[in-house]
Amino acid sequence: MEVAALTYPLPPVLCYHRIGGPLELGVTRASRAVFARQMTALARAGWRTMTLQEFLQHRMGVGAQHAAPPPTAPREFFLTFDDGYDSLATQAYPVLADLGFTATTFLITEYVGKTNTWDARYTWERLGHLTWDQVEAWRARGFDFASHGMTHRRLTWLDDRTVEAELRHSRDVLLTRLGPQAGCAVAYPFGAVDDRVLRHARAAGYDLGFGGVKGSRDPLHQSRVPVYCWDVGDTPFGLRHDIVGACGRLVAHMANRCAVGTSFLQARQRIEQQQVSAADA
Repeated sequence: MEVAALTYPLPPVLCYHRIGGPLELGVTRASRAVFARQMTALARAGWRTMTLQEFLQHRMGVGAQHAAPPPTAPREFFLTFDDGYDSLATQAYPVLADLGFTATTFLITEYVGKTNTWDARYTWERLGHLTWDQVEAWRARGFDFASHGMTHRRLTWLDDRTVEAELRHSRDVLLTRLGPQAGCAVAYPFGAVDDRVLRHARAAGYDLGFGGVKGSRDPLHQSRVPVYCWDVGDTPFGLRHDIVGACGRLVAHMANRCAVGTSFLQARQRIEQQQVSAADA
């Protein structure tokens, strides 16, 4: 698909992770009360959410011969969730549905219906992920789902063969389960992406890719602003255009870049598993 260099701003993209549920030692949980207050305030201020297809068309639907973007509402944003925790079905999606909002959730395909053993243990008990039945039920109500990789591994740390497997397998599962639209987009785990990962994402068949706060002109490297536990104002930092919003986005960018604990834990676990396998051989 021919894509022109953009001469207009894209709608902002927000990224939440977990809404409600038990407290954690990490920074990605937002309380249901804060989330509901933020979404209600945005709805009253005239904001509307975009579907995955609307964002894709807005980003990709402008050929080199066009100078203007597709028409959009005055205040649109693309709302996303990473990881696909099951609390979304009770704490987040109903709030959005009541407001006429929608969202796109990026699923870790190997952990759908399972607990988050891929992650560092930030809560006393392991957390559950959405099941395929829940995904299909909310998809029928206008919510979108896409890829967050196969096992939530930091792609920039992996060899080419493993990166390809993470991206292709996840997309194949989504295509089989949910159809073509679910296979059009990927959110890179931890927002970690480089030119090599972009090449693999393109080869795997994705049209859109989302990283961290800093993006680029490449459709497969779109920026998103994560909403962390300290972002509690009625308007999240990613939708603010003042100095507070700029500072908030900078802090979110720094926090995202420093989120390497889970990646180190995963690497250590793989080394231990390899040592056990070698000892048993």
